[in-house]
Amino acid sequence: MILIALALAAAPLSIGAGHAQEGDMAKYCKADIDRLCKGIAPGGGRLLQCLKAHGKEMSVGCAQALQKLKS
Repeated sequence: MILIALALAAAPLSIGAGHAQEGDMAKYCKADIDRLCKGIAPGGGRLLQCLKAHGKEMSVGCAQALQKLKS
């Protein structure tokens, strides 16, 4: 859970809708971070970058949550 919180802190979020998007990322990306980004130190956007690098391997829910962050 700490990894998710740190990943979210590194991700750019818009005000207002950002809180719902944070929840989506925490909900849908935890397993992907644990599986795909094991050993990646949180902070500086490294976890987000890792997830993006593994775009074809991540779950549909996590991919959708990341897409919402871009909006």
